[in-house]
Amino acid sequence: MSEEPMVEEFDTVASWTADAVEELGQDHALPAACRGSGSPAALRWLADRMGLAPGMRLLDSGAGVGGPARLVQETHGVQPTLVDPMEGACRAAERLFGFRALVGDGAALPVGSGEHDAGWSLGVLCTVEDKAAQVAELRRVVAGGGAVGLLVFVRTVEELTDPPEGNHFVTADELDGLLRGAGLDVVDRAWLGDFDDPPQDWQDAADAVDDVVRREHGDSDSFQEAQRNQDRMIRLLRDGSVAGRLVVCRVPGDDVGRDT
Repeated sequence: MSEEPMVEEFDTVASWTADAVEELGQDHALPAACRGSGSPAALRWLADRMGLAPGMRLLDSGAGVGGPARLVQETHGVQPTLVDPMEGACRAAERLFGFRALVGDGAALPVGSGEHDAGWSLGVLCTVEDKAAQVAELRRVVAGGGAVGLLVFVRTVEELTDPPEGNHFVTADELDGLLRGAGLDVVDRAWLGDFDDPPQDWQDAADAVDDVVRREHGDSDSFQEAQRNQDRMIRLLRDGSVAGRLVVCRVPGDDVGRDT
């Protein structure tokens, strides 16, 4: 499968999103930047179960344009470090929220071992083939006793019809096995569908950003390629062939709680 739709969706569209927010206003930034990463209610559940607290250092692997990192910075007082392989996404995170995101592969994170109190990766594992390497890196950079949180879109059927290009879906059981194989203790799980949808004003703001991007770039090949991939994903989520799985893990070792 070609990786070009992934580049368009997560790199090119990221800069267009930042442009649209500059036109519409900063109150549109967070809703637009969290699209595809779960509802605010789901993200807060994940942060609470991970035990995120003021001053804790959170590594966000595959951070995109930084929406979830900003949300938990505001709600839980964490100090996020953003890493994403797409330069356009990193630049957009800085434009939208002032984050200095690091360009890097989730399978080789550009940070030291045990330097963070917690780590998460949201909606990323389905976009990579070597999932074990991504999970192993999250375990490496989180100190003993720290939490690792994941949002993973998993396959609920034997075979998918017309999946998004560049995506590779595991089942929920395969995901649990992958985490255990990495030496992580699974302590909590939930389904994304268990949580309330975003508030209407949140959804309206995200839709307004999408409308501006479509108005400015809807005729471009890049937009249409990204849109086709998004439409495939939306269809699979709606028919239940793919579902969002939230998982909270603990890195074995000493309890987190040292000075930050």
